[in-house]
Amino acid sequence: MRKIIFLLSIFMLFFKTSATANYEKKFYDFSIESINGEKIDFKDYKNRVILVVNTASYCGFTKQYGELQELWDLYKEKGLIVLGVPSNSFNQEKNNNAAVKEFCEVNFNINFPLTVITEVKGKNSHDLFKWAKQNHGKSAEPKWNFHKILINKDGKVEDTFASFTKPLSKKLIKAIENIL
Repeated sequence: MRKIIFLLSIFMLFFKTSATANYEKKFYDFSIESINGEKIDFKDYKNRVILVVNTASYCGFTKQYGELQELWDLYKEKGLIVLGVPSNSFNQEKNNNAAVKEFCEVNFNINFPLTVITEVKGKNSHDLFKWAKQNHGKSAEPKWNFHKILINKDGKVEDTFASFTKPLSKKLIKAIENIL
């Protein structure tokens, strides 16, 4: 029995993230530029649940835009904000904001908030993504496009979801409903 407990302890340490989760700042302390060139002040999202998704127009997961719009339509009146963050961090985004905006509107009828094209990974990433990684660990750093970061009403990272997790999956919907 001791051997099993020891092995489990070693196993758990192997998967432990280096996040400090001290939350000196919260989600609401940040802002970002919208795709229309206006400031999105996250203070305006206080007491709301936010799903931050880094997006790209030329990705195999791009069809998730449709489900993100459906998710927004289903839950916006209950307090959910879907925030699309177009990014070329994985070299799959159009080269200007106007082209991204047109692509989203024409192909998916997107009306949830979108930001300007933003770095989401590495030393040049937006402070929001650095903050998420610092406080939630490596799982908060996008590994690919359509990575999802769920922010709770307290302005902290609740959970993260890989690109393969569809916006209307039972797993993601359950996580959202549990904190709305």
